[in-house]
Amino acid sequence: MSTSNTIFEYEDDEEFRNSIATVDKDGKRIWLYPKRPKGRFYNKRIIATIVFLALFFSGPLVKINGLPLLMLNIFERKFVIFGKLFLLQDFVIFGLGMIIFVVFIILFTVSFGRIWCGWLCPQTVFLEMIFRPIENLIEGDGRNQKKFDEGVWNFNKIWRKTLKHIIYLVFSSVIAHFTMAYLIGDQELIKLISNSPFNNLPTFSGLVIFTLIFYFVFTKLREQVCIAICPYGRLQGVLVNNDTMNVMYDELRGEPRSRISKQILPNNKDSGDCIDCKLCVQVCPTGIDIRNGIQLECVNCTACIDACDDVMEKIGKPKNLIKYGSVNSIKNSTAFKLSSRIVSYIVVLFVLIGLESFLLLSRSDVETTILRVPGQLFQEKSNSMISNLYNAQIVNKTNSTKSLTIRCTEPRSNLKIIGNSQKVIIEPSGRNEVVFFLEIPKKQLKNRKNKIEIEIIEDTQIIETKNTNFLGPN
Repeated sequence: MSTSNTIFEYEDDEEFRNSIATVDKDGKRIWLYPKRPKGRFYNKRIIATIVFLALFFSGPLVKINGLPLLMLNIFERKFVIFGKLFLLQDFVIFGLGMIIFVVFIILFTVSFGRIWCGWLCPQTVFLEMIFRPIENLIEGDGRNQKKFDEGVWNFNKIWRKTLKHIIYLVFSSVIAHFTMAYLIGDQELIKLISNSPFNNLPTFSGLVIFTLIFYFVFTKLREQVCIAICPYGRLQGVLVNNDTMNVMYDELRGEPRSRISKQILPNNKDSGDCIDCKLCVQVCPTGIDIRNGIQLECVNCTACIDACDDVMEKIGKPKNLIKYGSVNSIKNSTAFKLSSRIVSYIVVLFVLIGLESFLLLSRSDVETTILRVPGQLFQEKSNSMISNLYNAQIVNKTNSTKSLTIRCTEPRSNLKIIGNSQKVIIEPSGRNEVVFFLEIPKKQLKNRKNKIEIEIIEDTQIIETKNTNFLGPN
């Protein structure tokens, strides 16, 4: 084929960096109609979606030791992670876990860009893998959907639009109910929704608000959440560097671009592999042209990779014109690999995870605080026993009732709980305060302030040992 049969087009235009693809020059919203993606990466995303949905819907339902897999009850300040209950007393462990989570996000983004956004982010999963396929099924794909929206309002358009929005509301309501279950627990949610809404207006109002928010996000906001609202997307612009893995266009191989017809394929040595079909733009859910390089709007969904690979296969060119890579790997025509700095970040992350794991494994199911009652001195009994008064606060961090005994390790000591029972009963995830007298023979006390040990016993097992002071005569 001669050079005259091919039209070369390559423009060094940086104007795209001054605007976003979903807003025109007058500041008005440009509604996107992305083409339905298909290919090997899309099939993997379907598997990732199934895993995500299984985890999302099972989180509040699956129980471990009677506790849900995950619950973030900010109202009662109770948090359950993998069946472990965390109360305010676990603030250090929980706080460190949040720090590790933030560090993980930073290191993961530095290493792998916004791969989370395209594969497992709830916004992307629900929009691209549930809501948009429903829309495509009812109204058509890509350009057909655009023509459908621009067409006149008739019976066909009315019933299809109505059906779509009814389904959207149903799915939004389901998502809202499961979100609420993460906040208050599934049993509490079932109890509340099984009664009249007027018996619990705050919860009912919350469900309605959540439903309307999700409906608005997935029908109107859509990609604007990823482009302009999500703070993680803003964070990416600070963290990404030339070694970060992203969906990349291999411009060394693709440029200069050449347009072709169905009968004429470019085989001129001066022509790049990109045939400027713009399918990578048509399938992009945020409307960008990946050939312009790394852009803040890219969520690494890989739709452009599948579209381009399909074209390359049809014209007999190697795949991976668009692929996972970094700026440096594309520039140097090398395979992507982790830099030494990223490897050091990962080492730091594993150290933090190890510390968190140690704190979790050494964490007791019961936490006890024992203090002498302030303002009270010791008492000397007629039987040569010295008595001190103590206040103990015991917190049950499990989902089962605890029946506990308090015992002092000092020989011939006598511990008496004020009340009818010498057993301390604590309800699940509850707390109990007890007051007790501790008597120790006077001759065993060596100093005015003596260190003693108090054991908390469940059945015959010592589950916690606490140190405190015992006052005696000089």
